[in-house]
Amino acid sequence: MPASRPGGEQEPSPLRSEPGALLEDVAVAVFGIDAEERVCYWGPGAQALFGHPAGAVLSRPAADLFPPPSPGEAGGASRFVERARTLGYWRVRMPALHENGDVFDCGLRGFPLTGPTGDGVVLGLAARGADLDRVKTNLVFLDTLFKTCPIGLVMLDEDLRYVHLNQALADMDGIPLTDHLGRPVEDIMLTSDGGEYQRMLRAVARGGLTVVGALVGLRTPGRPDLDQVRSVSFFPLSGAGDTRRGVGGLMVDVTDRERAILEASAARQRLALLDRAAARIGTTLDLDVTAHELVQAAVPDFGDGCVVELVEWMDETEDFDPQLPLITRRIASGTVLDAPAADELLGSLERVVYPPGSSIHDMLSTGRPLSVPVDAEFLARTVAHPQRARLLLDSGFADILIAPLIARGTVQGLAIFGRSARRPAFATEDLRLAGELASRAALCLDNARLYGRIQDIALTLQRALLPSAPAAGPYVDIAHRYLPGGRVTEVGGDWYDAIDLPGGRVALVVGDVMGHGVLAAAAMGRLRITAQTLARHTSDDPAALLAELDDCAQEAGIEWATCLYLDYDPHTGSARIANAGHLPPLVRNPDGTVRALGEDLGIPLGVGGVDYRSTTVDLPEGAVLALYTDGLVEARGQDIDTGVDALRSRLAAPVDSLEEAADRILAELLPDASATDDTVLILARVRRAPPGGRGGDGTTER
Repeated sequence: MPASRPGGEQEPSPLRSEPGALLEDVAVAVFGIDAEERVCYWGPGAQALFGHPAGAVLSRPAADLFPPPSPGEAGGASRFVERARTLGYWRVRMPALHENGDVFDCGLRGFPLTGPTGDGVVLGLAARGADLDRVKTNLVFLDTLFKTCPIGLVMLDEDLRYVHLNQALADMDGIPLTDHLGRPVEDIMLTSDGGEYQRMLRAVARGGLTVVGALVGLRTPGRPDLDQVRSVSFFPLSGAGDTRRGVGGLMVDVTDRERAILEASAARQRLALLDRAAARIGTTLDLDVTAHELVQAAVPDFGDGCVVELVEWMDETEDFDPQLPLITRRIASGTVLDAPAADELLGSLERVVYPPGSSIHDMLSTGRPLSVPVDAEFLARTVAHPQRARLLLDSGFADILIAPLIARGTVQGLAIFGRSARRPAFATEDLRLAGELASRAALCLDNARLYGRIQDIALTLQRALLPSAPAAGPYVDIAHRYLPGGRVTEVGGDWYDAIDLPGGRVALVVGDVMGHGVLAAAAMGRLRITAQTLARHTSDDPAALLAELDDCAQEAGIEWATCLYLDYDPHTGSARIANAGHLPPLVRNPDGTVRALGEDLGIPLGVGGVDYRSTTVDLPEGAVLALYTDGLVEARGQDIDTGVDALRSRLAAPVDSLEEAADRILAELLPDASATDDTVLILARVRRAPPGGRGGDGTTER
């Protein structure tokens, strides 16, 4: 009885089981045996299995389908019919005989049927034993896989509802296996990816996509407080028979692995941040620069904002009292948040007062970094002014980390880092990192503070040893300027003086001691006082004075110092000049021309074993002298002659007021008002004494 297809097409293949990956290739033979044990029905599958065409086997003995029995035993057909009639259904594996004589293992199913006339027929179903074994093995494998596999297995229908899953997946979800069935997957796998996971599953269900090893972050109702990361693979399931299409999937919990990867990545990022901070912080010994370097190192890599504040202690030995307000001075701040309140919050306040009981007090009491959320409690305890509290709420900062700046056992100040809600809140590892950043920055800040104190001492000493109002007599007008070097360089040994001498003469002196700091300032003071004493009590020969000053420098251990000594006589209009390695003075004549005087530089003081020479020059009435140190004309990357030429051109301008001219020259040659070295500038306008005028010692000059 051949099967027919629509359109009359004959089905050439044997009857097969329902389509499906396991059964669709298993050929099933259908045949019937009547009461006389003759073949009465022969399906297409029977011909394919046994090899006999229907015309050759119908009405023939069914014994032809089985190998001959052993003597004294019933034949295969007789046994098959007898057991099927007796049991009503019989399943057996027994040898069968192919038309070509081959014997093969055959799986048989038999059960009796009774027709309308009462005739009894045994209907048989047969298939090769090897095919049945293959199907059984696959079914056993699948059944064992779902029962024992540690990987989560799932089957979803076209609507993405649970059809089948294993216990491993139920354990992952924390929900009983049966409570999954029939529920949509979005009820179980709660993601925060904007529906991306659902869209991926629908694409697989439509049969156009296979997903392998995608990472999905989720929570489940059974484990609501546990963030999970799963590696998922999905593939489309084709419909078998009248079953619907769906999705098959495998899931592996990789939360620990991903957490380890994230932690390792975060650790590398923290180490890289510390390396960058070590390179950035402390490049100078300037307190403000160092504080800004800490802010730049922390923002935006570590936080969205940062401020650095120094504690204003009454005394360095003062102990922290948590019952008293804490006053700090904000010296650096920065943020990447675009909220206007953030900039105003960080940058609009220099002096900050924290009330007792604030989070700052909590942090200083333990000496360890502290992380707090920006909430009502924090604002009430820490922010004294309601307006500042409102700014903090509007700034976008959601989490604050406070770290103490402690160096050499003393609390220098504090660093405050802030993060917005878009970033994870500060964790334990962040507290450690903030402590490392603060520790490194605190030492650099303390070095800058100590260096600044030494600078202040040196500058105070230097200014105390320099003349505040040099006496220049009635015939010389003087404007003088001293500009100490910036914080990047220490105070040097630049010095100057104007000395009244007998006979109305005036000595102008300028010099520079090699070195910086207190020692250079002290050496400068010794040379200035010695030069002043020698000028008043030795001969009027500048060369002889420098020789005496050189001996004194050697005795004092001053190894290298330059000095220019100019002795002006208003009665003759001449000036005698001796130079010990210093830059030559410039003179502006009344007609505006500028020239250098006494360009024989000589050897610096302290070297010893050299002779100095004096040069005499005439100075016209109203000439303006300019004495200076190299800080005015020397700059990095620029030849010193270029600087001298620049000074020469500025000096050529009209000089109505010496004070205004001095300010103008400094502003033009040092426009940033921050010299890299000490700078001295003396402008002196000389006049002639009238004939018969009285000298400085009360005698009449002739």
